[in-house]
Amino acid sequence: ETVTYMLSGEMEHRDSAGHAGRLTPGDVQWMTAGDGVVHSEMPSKAFLRDGGRMHGFQLWVNLPRRDKRMKPRYQEFPAASIPTGRSADGKASVKVIAGEALGAKAVIETRTPIVYLHFTLQPGARIVQPLARDYSAFAYVFEGKGTFGPKESPARKGQAVLFSRDGDSISAAAGDEPLQFLLVAGIPLGEPVVRYGPFVMNTKREIQEAFEDFQSGRMGQIAET
Repeated sequence: ETVTYMLSGEMEHRDSAGHAGRLTPGDVQWMTAGDGVVHSEMPSKAFLRDGGRMHGFQLWVNLPRRDKRMKPRYQEFPAASIPTGRSADGKASVKVIAGEALGAKAVIETRTPIVYLHFTLQPGARIVQPLARDYSAFAYVFEGKGTFGPKESPARKGQAVLFSRDGDSISAAAGDEPLQFLLVAGIPLGEPVVRYGPFVMNTKREIQEAFEDFQSGRMGQIAET
């Protein structure tokens, strides 16, 4: 699966399953490639013409073996429909793309339990996010700086924090400037991973089959517009 989250700019999606969409700031696209789909994410014509700042994230989610050949699907959510939460003191806020945080619960359907949160902490704010012990988790700081975990390990813009899980929550705090970060977590699949090009499977033979499917045209093609 590819998960695209836009912060600024415009992106247009088209794929061989007939899905099409346009992402603007705050929008989320969750595309399940599954059994195979040819897809394109490109800046919109208006953005290419007028220019501006393109800023966002695209994460890949590895499907479990049982779902790798599922029918492709496409979920798109505008910024206004992404649930948000806020701390009691108003110093911390969150956009909940997947999972739950600060009283808000995601509307996006995932195949496996996943947490995907965009936290904004004002100076001096601190959050403690419940998280099951069997989840692996990391945070990526993309604005400001802060501290993370019980040891208050520092991290700044452009750095990632990998949490060691010896409790049922993770914590983060902002210092003397606002802090923005993504918190991403999920249950490890415990399955072999074989990747080549854009394909992620469990065995080399499955990768070969994926290439054969693509080369034979079985995954279809994007319709011309």
